[in-house]
Amino acid sequence: MKKKKEGITTLFTDIGGVLLTNGWDRSARKKAIRIFGLDAEETEDRHHLTFDTYEVGKLSLDEYLERVVFYEKRKFTKRQFRNFMFEQSKAFPEMINMVKILKKEFNLKVAVVSNEGLELNDYRIKTFKLGEFVDFFICSGFVHFRKPDKDIFRVALNTAQVDPSQVVYIEDRPMFVQVAQSLGIHAIHHEDHAKTHQALRRMLTQKFSIKRQNPRRGRG
Repeated sequence: MKKKKEGITTLFTDIGGVLLTNGWDRSARKKAIRIFGLDAEETEDRHHLTFDTYEVGKLSLDEYLERVVFYEKRKFTKRQFRNFMFEQSKAFPEMINMVKILKKEFNLKVAVVSNEGLELNDYRIKTFKLGEFVDFFICSGFVHFRKPDKDIFRVALNTAQVDPSQVVYIEDRPMFVQVAQSLGIHAIHHEDHAKTHQALRRMLTQKFSIKRQNPRRGRG
């Protein structure tokens, strides 16, 4: 029987709130409402009735916008509004660099587990070159369920072919941290770069201390 590799071998991370700003959150919508002259209450009501369906890949971004913004004639185009949405995404360079450095130093497999619609997710991956250091993406728009559904984590575990005990997950939302932990995944509630870096490095270093204490037996 093959012996299971000890310690952390795989890093799961969210995108919004960890590597990048949130893709389309309340503050971005508030800004859009002001700039495009939308009715705040109507826009938020329509968003909350529609966004979950978009985020699990059952609506395209155009369909989402038709329901939330373009249900009546506007003085601006759908392309203009889409471009505005995309432009709200900004990187957290210190977090991206941290993941790149630790991936190389500890030979980690890195996966994203995120709630994002397809078009927004695709834009963010390409624009910020996340594919240069992320091995695979488990996006709600592709797998058709979203956090806090445990199945999105199960898909990530099966894709990575790892045991939950070999994974640490970085997430800015406490509920999602708790869901991951309920599956046996180590999880860090991300509040800022310094705290997350310290916690993650501590977990990863434990991996190597375990190996030194339990060296493999030589052949023969």
